[in-house]
Amino acid sequence: MEPDDTAIESEPATAASTEPETTRSRPLGWWLCLLIGAAAAAIGLLPWLVEGMRLPLQNLWATDATPDEYPLVLLPFSQYFLTRIAALLVVGAAIAGIVARATRSRQRRFGIAWMLAGLLAVQVTAIVQTTTVVREGLQERFESDLYLAALVAIAVLANLIGVLVMLLVGAAPRAGAVIGFAIAAVLAPSWLGGLLLPDPVTTGPATDAVLFVLRWLPAVLVGAAIAWGGVGSIGRVIAAIGALVVLWIGPALITAVSNAAGSRVLARHPDEMLDQAVGVFRAASTTPELVVPPIVVAVVVAALGLVGGLVVRRNRASTAAPGSSPGSDGASARADDDTVASGPPPSRTD
Repeated sequence: MEPDDTAIESEPATAASTEPETTRSRPLGWWLCLLIGAAAAAIGLLPWLVEGMRLPLQNLWATDATPDEYPLVLLPFSQYFLTRIAALLVVGAAIAGIVARATRSRQRRFGIAWMLAGLLAVQVTAIVQTTTVVREGLQERFESDLYLAALVAIAVLANLIGVLVMLLVGAAPRAGAVIGFAIAAVLAPSWLGGLLLPDPVTTGPATDAVLFVLRWLPAVLVGAAIAWGGVGSIGRVIAAIGALVVLWIGPALITAVSNAAGSRVLARHPDEMLDQAVGVFRAASTTPELVVPPIVVAVVVAALGLVGGLVVRRNRASTAAPGSSPGSDGASARADDDTVASGPPPSRTD
């Protein structure tokens, strides 16, 4: 219609003014949010899917089966794969949280709830399917029941941690999101290692390079998360410190649990297994050679990111300053500073 065309021409649209309107005009439907959550969960399981989904060897299996004869499961239930189980579930949840945060302006009121429902639909199905298959194949013994119950407890706990990570990353202010990123970062090496090194026995230059990347990946990710979150408020400073604490405690806890649970000698003595885990955790969390380097790397990466971001923002402000009118220099500078400090306004408090 001509009146509409005239109205459009009389108000030249800018990228800043039209983008929110275009975004709001195409909100994500509930079914799409549901699919996003399910897809994120599937991506989280990807390393295990690529590996073939063959159940790891079981000490309490009822029959003498070869590795190729074990059934297919959606999670690697084994006392030797506890970290992998947690990584598959938590990393998938973190991916869902990232997508949820990136699409907040396009979500309807319960968009993130539908994403969470899709995530849980896949992950709970994986836990139930694996539990059912393993229970049918284990020996009819008390030890088998205890073993399976422990694995289910680990999977459920990892699932709950994943839900927390998704909500922190997807819906919390930046301070909370930094903590969520830090939790996922600690488990990222196990997830990426399963994808790039399905056979950990393999050696060679490529394997050494991957192991080097996995060694420093959590520190780099935590540093990048701190730089993204910033330190412009007390809450963000506390979050940055909390992320460093997660980087300090998380790997030590993973090492302790893996070391104790992976010992067949201690499997029949839970009290000794607990003592072993506590001793390993104490050593791993207090040895300077293990604790200090990752924290230093994280701090350096965070500092570089913060300084780099500040330089980029100042360059943008100085570039925009000559184009402002003489009478509005002060107001334009203040507006630029506000825009630089806060970034594009999100749909909810960031």
